[in-house]
Amino acid sequence: MDTVPTETPTPLLELKNLSVSYLTRAGEVPAVVDFSLTLRPGESVGLVGESGCGKSTVAMAIMRYLGRNGKITGGSIHFKGCDLATLTKKELQHVRGREIAMVYQEPMTALNPSLTIGRQLAEVPMVQDGLDASAARARVMEGLADVHLPDPERIYSSYPHQLSGGQVQRALISMALLGRPSLLLLDEPTTALDVTIEAGIVNLIREISARTGTSLLYISHNLGLIHDTCDRVSVMYSGEVVEQAPSAQLFEVPRHPYTIGLFQCMPTLDADKASRPLKPIPGQLPQPNERPTGCNFAPRCSFAETETCEANAPLLAGADELEAGHQVRCFKWQDIDSELEPAIAAARITTKQTSDAPPILSVEDLDKSYAIYDRSLGALFSREGTKYIRANEGLTFGVERGKTLAVVGESGCGKSTFAKVLMGLETATGGKIIFKGEDVSRSPVRRRRPEQLASMQMVFQDPSKTLNPSHTIGRQIARVVQRLDGDRTRKNISGRVEQLLDLVNIPREMATRRPRQLSGGQKQRIGIARAFAGNPELVVADEPVSALDVSVQAAVTELLIEIQRERGTTYIFVSHDLGVVRYLADQVVVLYLGRIMEAGTTKQVFEAPHHPYTEALLSAVPDIGSKADRERIVLPGSPPSALNPPGGCPFHTRCPRKIGSICETERPAEQIGPGGHRIACHIMVNDLSASQLPDPTPS
Repeated sequence: MDTVPTETPTPLLELKNLSVSYLTRAGEVPAVVDFSLTLRPGESVGLVGESGCGKSTVAMAIMRYLGRNGKITGGSIHFKGCDLATLTKKELQHVRGREIAMVYQEPMTALNPSLTIGRQLAEVPMVQDGLDASAARARVMEGLADVHLPDPERIYSSYPHQLSGGQVQRALISMALLGRPSLLLLDEPTTALDVTIEAGIVNLIREISARTGTSLLYISHNLGLIHDTCDRVSVMYSGEVVEQAPSAQLFEVPRHPYTIGLFQCMPTLDADKASRPLKPIPGQLPQPNERPTGCNFAPRCSFAETETCEANAPLLAGADELEAGHQVRCFKWQDIDSELEPAIAAARITTKQTSDAPPILSVEDLDKSYAIYDRSLGALFSREGTKYIRANEGLTFGVERGKTLAVVGESGCGKSTFAKVLMGLETATGGKIIFKGEDVSRSPVRRRRPEQLASMQMVFQDPSKTLNPSHTIGRQIARVVQRLDGDRTRKNISGRVEQLLDLVNIPREMATRRPRQLSGGQKQRIGIARAFAGNPELVVADEPVSALDVSVQAAVTELLIEIQRERGTTYIFVSHDLGVVRYLADQVVVLYLGRIMEAGTTKQVFEAPHHPYTEALLSAVPDIGSKADRERIVLPGSPPSALNPPGGCPFHTRCPRKIGSICETERPAEQIGPGGHRIACHIMVNDLSASQLPDPTPS
């Protein structure tokens, strides 16, 4: 990405020494301290850092949405030369929406579920510009078309729950742009989206910015997204900027140890667990009211010196040795080797597996369908009153003991349905799931034997929703031990709880705490501890790290690998994060509309040839490790409805390499390549080798 000139006439947005505090019962809590940032017309700036570092507070301060207990305690926020901190409520109403707009992280919570999309969007031009209902509707229809939403008429009259996550996010972007703002704030705009939808959203925002000259402030912990979209980057830690530079400089030669630590936490498409183990940042972000005396990062920094770093607070400044526009808040930056060399892999002892050993899990031609009943009067007199959604169709694969198999694909592809059938939360309508020699496909969880329940457990995506907020974590783990481990004496249960806390590196004294007293990463570790309470042989991990910061994600990922190494546990890893999949998995199954498009070892699936769908998924992954410029393949639209799937190849309606009518009429036969690599496509494997993507695997 080309760097933006460092000198322009007048900044669009300029934050100088901004400080923001919240008033609580414990007193005044400083959330942001001495924060400065400049954004020029047409520029895109990224703001990155761990959760709790103050990124969103900065955005809320710009919008003056700090709530009753939040206040700006110092500094200024100049927008087009006017200090926003001094404006009255009436003056702010003119700025919000018209001049500065915001796209929020959770699209479904940003809209009213009881109002149609059109009614909510039409309020913007009606309130801001005084348009009547007809003119406002025309403006909204134009805005929906601008963000490439198919069938704007249908979108206009739909409720939020009737649209996909990507469609709702596009509608929110359209709402933000209705006032034709000069500045767009994007707070984690793609966190909950599939990589293909994320790629489309990012391209859309880039296109709109180029066409309208809108400046962008991206707030994210997704470093790959920031790498691909931003001209300059500011790295935040504990309420202050610790490094800022043009994007190309920052990602090529990071200078602050925290920035380097963030990069070393991120899995990339060109490395796996054997070639470059992740390095979690030790410790945790300090609480805003418990910051250290000197450098805020000193307690977690391996380069910190007591006399210098722990006694004095460094200033954010440049130096002759740094390129123009590059500033670092660190005393020791000149002593730090910022070259991100691949770490020497720790001795990862894999479970010994003989080639003739049977797999611990075999899935054979598995089907799962859901009946949809039409209870209309006309359907009562016809044979078309019942339709079926085939969530899984003909799934066939196996996984060896002690290995990790990843199931990947977009939302709605059938990943979670398979996990539910495997765990007994649903039952199959056809085929078999053979676990340790027994078919469990039609055994609901309530009918499974205790030893079956203990040997197959699950780690869920959001630990906050699976932990009881009124019980201590020790009690919640003990309950699982009592039910699954067979030993019900209080002393032995207590000892087992302590062993499980040790297993996931949680201090034993935290057993008396409740979930609200734990961080997100600690909650996920408790979820892992509960899953291992019955000494399971198979663990299903459903997006276990997708909601975590990169530093916590790295720690949890390494924990899963370490447990697998010690215990020989088999993992089924359900995810749409292909960076984590590339790092963690031994085998990969790619699903689309409930069918397998591609399956093989991780090396086979991530190297050419790929199925065109896999190719599009890989191209959409924001990746800081790839040195080559990758061509993005943005898939049009969303996956078709599983209630009315297309004939022939299910992917033909979106396939960029469709070869003709055969794709529309005939289901492709599965091609078997070397080593059992399976690809279901009409294009021959030799032709698929002419991939549109560079090989992400290092030689």
